[in-house]
Amino acid sequence: MNVKHSTIEINGRKLKYYPLSQLADKYDVDNMPYSFKILLENVLRNYDGVDIDERSIDNIAKMKSGSEMAFKPSRVVFQDYTGVPILVDLAAMREYYQKMKKNPEEVNPATKSDLVIDHSIIVDSFRGDEPIIINMKDEFSRNVERYDFLKWSQQSFKNVRIVPPGHGIVHQINLEYLSSVAVVDNGEIFPESLIGADSHTTMIGGIGVLGWGVGGLEAEASMLNEPYFMTVPEVIGVNLKGKIPTGVTPTDVVLYITKTLRAKNVVGKFVEFYGNLSELTAQDRATISNMAPEYGATIGYFPVDSETLKYLTGTARDAGSVEKYFKEQGLFYDGPKKYRETVDINLSEIKSAVAGPKNPDELINIEDLKEKIHDLIKDGSDGKLVKNGSVVISAITSCTNTSDPFVLLGAGLIAKKAVEHNIVPAQTIKTSLAPGSKVVTDYLEKAGLMKYLNKIGFELVGYGCTTCIGNAGPLIPEVQDDILKNGVKTVAVLSGNRNFEGRINPYIAGAFLASPMLVVIFALAGTMDIDLTKDPVGMDHGKPVYLKDLWPTSEEIKKYFHLAMDPETYKREYSNVFSGDSNWESMKSTGGTIFDFKDDSSYIKMPPWMYMEPVRDVKNGRIFAIFGDKITTDHISPAGPIARDSVAGKYLTSLGVTELNTFGARRGNHEVMLRGGFSNPKIRNLMVDHAGGDTVYYPDGKVMSFYDAAMKYKENNVPLVIFAGKQYGSGSSRDWAAKVTSLLGVKAVIAESFERIHRSNLVDMGIIPIQVDSMPSLKGDETVDIEGINDISIEKELNININGKPIKGKALINTNAELNYVKTGNILKYIASSGKK
Repeated sequence: MNVKHSTIEINGRKLKYYPLSQLADKYDVDNMPYSFKILLENVLRNYDGVDIDERSIDNIAKMKSGSEMAFKPSRVVFQDYTGVPILVDLAAMREYYQKMKKNPEEVNPATKSDLVIDHSIIVDSFRGDEPIIINMKDEFSRNVERYDFLKWSQQSFKNVRIVPPGHGIVHQINLEYLSSVAVVDNGEIFPESLIGADSHTTMIGGIGVLGWGVGGLEAEASMLNEPYFMTVPEVIGVNLKGKIPTGVTPTDVVLYITKTLRAKNVVGKFVEFYGNLSELTAQDRATISNMAPEYGATIGYFPVDSETLKYLTGTARDAGSVEKYFKEQGLFYDGPKKYRETVDINLSEIKSAVAGPKNPDELINIEDLKEKIHDLIKDGSDGKLVKNGSVVISAITSCTNTSDPFVLLGAGLIAKKAVEHNIVPAQTIKTSLAPGSKVVTDYLEKAGLMKYLNKIGFELVGYGCTTCIGNAGPLIPEVQDDILKNGVKTVAVLSGNRNFEGRINPYIAGAFLASPMLVVIFALAGTMDIDLTKDPVGMDHGKPVYLKDLWPTSEEIKKYFHLAMDPETYKREYSNVFSGDSNWESMKSTGGTIFDFKDDSSYIKMPPWMYMEPVRDVKNGRIFAIFGDKITTDHISPAGPIARDSVAGKYLTSLGVTELNTFGARRGNHEVMLRGGFSNPKIRNLMVDHAGGDTVYYPDGKVMSFYDAAMKYKENNVPLVIFAGKQYGSGSSRDWAAKVTSLLGVKAVIAESFERIHRSNLVDMGIIPIQVDSMPSLKGDETVDIEGINDISIEKELNININGKPIKGKALINTNAELNYVKTGNILKYIASSGKK
């Protein structure tokens, strides 16, 4: 194919670009969804006739859903929880190259890669004199080995930028600074596209950038110049109608959209918004795009329009170049395009709401909340310190909501009114404020609202992903004792996007997602067992104070909105974003091409991926676990604090380690992660009669931990199989959910359906995801044979025998690239052995 380029003059400079109009004679380019036009431009520009060929162009241009395509993102982003294991893998690949007598310096990212250290701060200190200082000091003392490794990576690997701790979360920094929307590089201009090793990379779709989360393994492959292979998705158009009612926040909008689209089953599809886009600011859109994983979509995309340009200007970026190029390419919004199907969202129907107690799509309108809470807490009882239904964690946490000044300024105004009405949260509540960037505290300070948040207990605890990722830290000790001794059913309220079982805190009955404004309200009320439409939030010297007395009007909030769109603020706050505080700058790196893996390190270990063998047909396999519907990666992947009496805790203690830290912080050590796989206290293996990380070892019939059983099976060379219901692997894009599954000896997962990212991660680790029409009736003591893996092919039908009874299943391997990964052993071994880099 003869791909042509043209030139466009921008800011007095002639730049090369690849016009989509050259395909207009063959395809209906004008009516393609905006997100697909960006894909099409990408394959045109990266056309090589091998990995990216005419088939990719044809499949995208004709929107052949289910067909294969490949593209190359212009950038990869990740945070430290996902980034450390990725860079550890690359360091291990360098050592592998050295052993194979290859040049280890060839192992180097070819794609621009940005890592933001944002997941390691824990809310241990939350009141008193500047808790952020204490929390950051503790963060560095806990993570010195990890941060030394990251410093080595920053100096040793090319094309890697690292944002040190204390600046904010990856998604907001990406939205506010790292992203350019239109990239100018090497004399070319093109639409920015990215993938990230975090599912909420989708947030960037709010400003017209095509980006989504993948497993860390896929991100790693893209860094090493392996094209990102995928099947062409369906595109769902979402038509936004009406106006947002007074009192409804952008958080309410996104929770409503999440419930609606999850019910429409948009899993694995592109979602593209059109219609009354002007009703939403760029920050509102980013909030909606961020939640794409929660409604199941690959992306939630908003085309570039005048609101996008306004945001770029307000954040000190080049809106003019974006406007000229996007209009030239037909990428600038001019109305709806051709979609597989459409969904109407009437904004005027949305009410104030929360979501919970354990899934982001469990929408509850405020007027219905009290009844739902009664169902949740009916088996509980009042304690001495806290009552049934009490709020014990109230967190304005980063990610979904802290990109949106409307709800943060609103929270500050509620705090101001609360102080004026002499209402403060109970001392039994762990309150915290963890903004997504320093810009947030800047405009809250300028608005004079920060002091009021501080007065009611919402003090700055850090800039990073805290409560939402499971880093809320422990409950107040006396409160936790009260809960455990008296069986009190308590709750958490947070302005995040994830509330899966066991994620926020193992001792609470449920966690509810809410706007920062409602987070403050429920903290003031002290309970969720309340009808905010008629019950008082608190008392002011004996006089009841109601929600209406505290809730600011839109006009009150918008009075301060200009403070959040000041270009000079963004220039100042991001002028030193790649510099750290004194803790970071004082750290010294070992340097060199080959990292010095230390045998006594409990954080960074040489991983075994390059030496793992491919899966073969399963003979006389055993059932490792039987799960129901919606087992999440939070259930599978080790996360949260490492308990001293857990398998992983006992292992670390045996090494003399006293500061156990979190599983997230120890993702660079596969020995720790292996021992934490499937150990979530809320996981329910139907082979045992209790929740938690246990299974039954056969033929003995003994109940033991997943890890102990796996090691016994491994001694006897017994392959393992997992059975599950629908949506297996929902949740975060955790590559460790697949890595621990592989390390434990699981060869196949048989389920009714899989969430997109986890399916891909399983394949990347050489595990076969097999889809069946319905779960067979199982006890757990059966033996399992699976035939057809030895000569596996795309979507091959496999023969499964359970105690001799046959069923059929389809191997969910979607592309030739995925076949290569499975046949080699895993994606990392394939890249290393094929010489791709």
